[in-house]
Amino acid sequence: NEGNEYFRERDYKRAVIAYTEGLKKNCEDPELNAMLHTNRGAAQFYLGNYRSALNDAIQAKKLKPTHLKAIIRGALCHMELKNFSEAIAWCEEGLRIDSKEKKLVEMRAKADKLKVNIKAERNIKLVLEPSNEEEEISDGLAELSLDGFHSDNATGAKVHLDADGNLNWPVLFLYPEHEQTDFIAAFHENSRFIDHLMVMFAELPPWDLERKYLPSNLELYFEDEERAEMYELNPEHTLLQVLQHQRYFVKAGTPTVLAFVKRSPFSKKYFSGKNVHRL
Repeated sequence: NEGNEYFRERDYKRAVIAYTEGLKKNCEDPELNAMLHTNRGAAQFYLGNYRSALNDAIQAKKLKPTHLKAIIRGALCHMELKNFSEAIAWCEEGLRIDSKEKKLVEMRAKADKLKVNIKAERNIKLVLEPSNEEEEISDGLAELSLDGFHSDNATGAKVHLDADGNLNWPVLFLYPEHEQTDFIAAFHENSRFIDHLMVMFAELPPWDLERKYLPSNLELYFEDEERAEMYELNPEHTLLQVLQHQRYFVKAGTPTVLAFVKRSPFSKKYFSGKNVHRL
């Protein structure tokens, strides 16, 4: 009750403290605990603590899976955190309980629209291949699905939107000459390739016995598989600039770049007979 009074007075900090005290009593009534988590989550939400609010919504939903207030709050948190795919999933979960819940219907439509806008405003082209189990890709997967991006990289890293509204991508670097790879789990879209190369090759890798892989000595390319062509990219360019290239297609949620030593015998042989667009 004390927490509710603070909440009504819009003293959300004290409301959070009061609800926390209530939860510390370890009451064995799941209904009451679900309510306390939901109320504390609402107070955290109004304080702008969206992750804490989401954690409370998750706990409330575990205690009472049909708790619509908690589901709505969780969906709202995901909207604020720009996790639009998760927001849609929470909305759909709530709509299975009450298909006419106005807030969820409206929020789901808004999340769908925002999810598409992120891709459209950047003009990034995606290729999402069906898995073995699914021969067809749903319409939702064909769009840029930030949190639900199907990624084939081994770590399961996915593209995500940061607090400033910028995309961070998992990026794979391939070194065909040595059959080696590097993986960057979160490559900021406004970071330049040269900046990453400087970090990655600050020390020479153990497989570079000839000591050739220096940042200034590398050329980067991407492959246009459809046309069987290669494009050299400017290391001074940002990831976003490269992704916006008219012939760059992001496959399986993970941009891929190939690195070669300039004018090396291997690169000459590799590009022999290939259609290469150089800088």
